[in-house]
This record gives sequence, structure tokens and C-alpha cells, in this order.
Amino acid sequence: MRILFMGTPEFAVPSLRALVEEGHDLVAVATRPDRPRRSSASRPGPSPVKVEAGRLGLPLQQPDSVRSAAFLDVVRAAAPETIVVVAFGQILPPGLIDLPPRWCINLHASLLPAYRGAAPIARAIIAGETRTGLTTMRMDRGLDTGDILMRRDCNIGREETAGELTARLAVLGAGLLIETLQAHSSAALRPSPQDHARASLAPPLDREDGSLDWSDTARALTNRIRGCNPWPLAAAGLRGQRVQILLAREAIEEGLPTGPGAAGPGTVLPPGQVALASGERLVVACGGGTLLSVLEMRFPGRRAVMARDALNGRLVGAGDRFTPPPV
Repeated sequence: MRILFMGTPEFAVPSLRALVEEGHDLVAVATRPDRPRRSSASRPGPSPVKVEAGRLGLPLQQPDSVRSAAFLDVVRAAAPETIVVVAFGQILPPGLIDLPPRWCINLHASLLPAYRGAAPIARAIIAGETRTGLTTMRMDRGLDTGDILMRRDCNIGREETAGELTARLAVLGAGLLIETLQAHSSAALRPSPQDHARASLAPPLDREDGSLDWSDTARALTNRIRGCNPWPLAAAGLRGQRVQILLAREAIEEGLPTGPGAAGPGTVLPPGQVALASGERLVVACGGGTLLSVLEMRFPGRRAVMARDALNGRLVGAGDRFTPPPV
């Protein structure tokens, strides 16, 4: 099948690779223009899809806008039978969606109609979901509203971060995409409309999504920390600094131990108060009387450290109280 592939991040790379391995004719690969990848001050760098397309020797396009007449002319000249879209990063215009005779097919990282939008994986984790999945759909002019072609579900690990789940779904998604195209080639696909009444949205994350509110329960905070890793990373205030919380888990305690650095059994502490700072353990009081074990953190200008190193370095200790991050 003659395919134009459109994708940008690492999530799309396994799908691109699978299409080539399956022998599809990749008439072109479209990805976003080079941009700073690590910070706004870094040099512009290629997207993961651009790097992979170069390794595979595929023709590449990097349109500033998929709505431009020049890009549409390129696509018409390439004459793809199908356009495959995997996390490209721009909304496709009707003129592009309607161009290929055998549809625009999108791989989306949720069980549609749940979590339509740019950040379905992170939003599902933050919401406390225990299952998610992938959907291939026939694209229409809405935001992830097209008819469903195939779906595959999977569990979300209790401590799995958004980065870890993204990597796992990328591989599963590549397999689902190949199955979808095989069924499409044999006219076996039966598109089914989405139930729009059950739809939910997954807008892009921003820096404020990582702000921790210690009046939330430890489970809710854990979900936010996982969902914001690797970006924007969860953050809290401590001693007037903005501190990133990279890893944490809900602490199930039968009362806190006594001794140095401990609050004492049965003690009710205000949210954000350090309840235990001893040895390798840093436990913080949260809303609803719950407790959070902070496992890994990053202080301004320092590398990431485990809790025991933060304690040994006296970066945090008994008597400290975490707050929302400073602006």
C-alpha cells in the first residue's frame, strides 16, 4: 500500500519502522520542523521521526503548516492511497483528510471516545485510570471523533509513569496499526461510530499541571506525579524553593514509628508536613489522613537524588513542610 506517514515524537517511531518492515511503500514521511528539544534556549534539533526516516532512507517533508498549498501539492504529487497519522502534532485540514482514496487512518493512545486530544496517556494516569489502550480510527474533521476501526486495551501499572506507559503503548500501537492495515487491504474493516456522549478530553499538559496540592490524597498525588513524568514533572515548595518530585508512592502505615525524625503513632499532621525523615524514608502527610513516601527528588541546580541522599545532605528533614510550588 502506498502510504504517507505523518508523525513526530518517539511514540510514532515503532509504527514507522513497522510499516517499512511490513513492506508498505512509504511515498513520504511528514514531521514537524526542527525545534529546541530540551529547553527553549537549546539549538533546534530533529524530531525522533525525522531521525528514523533518515536512517531508513525515506523521503521527508517538514511543513510549517499542513494547511499550506505547497504541502498539499506535494501530497497530491506523491499520490498516497492512505495517510497514516501517529501523533503528528497539528490538526489536519479537510483538504488533506479527504485526499487519499483509502482514508486517513490515525493511531490514538486511548480507548476512544475517552481521552480525545493531545495528552491521553498522561491524563489517564492523573485521573487514576487502571486500564487504557489504543484505537485506530478513520479520521474525520473533528478532534479524534472519527469512526473506530480497531481497539486494544491494556492495564496501567500501579507505579507506571507516563513515560514508561508511552514507550509500552508505542510498541503495542505499531502492532495494532499493522493489523488495521492488513484488514483494510482485505476490505475486512467495519468502521463503527463513536458514542460521543461518552467522550472525554485530554488537553496538553502545561507547567501548572505539575503543581502538587498536599490537601489531595496520597493516591491522587501519586497519580499526578506519575502522569507528569517525564514532563512537566510534579513540583512542590520546600524551604522557599521549587522542588521537583520525580517518584513517590502511597504509604500504608499502621501508625508512624517513634524515634528521631518521626511524628509519633496516631499523630494527625497538616497536609505537606514531613511525618517521617529517617534512614531511607521520607514520608509526607497528605489530605484525608493519607501518607506519601517520596522516593526521588530534584532540587534547584542539582541532579536528581533519592530520598536518603536528600536526607543525608540535609536538604529536607523533620519539621519541614511541603507547600504548593512558588510561582
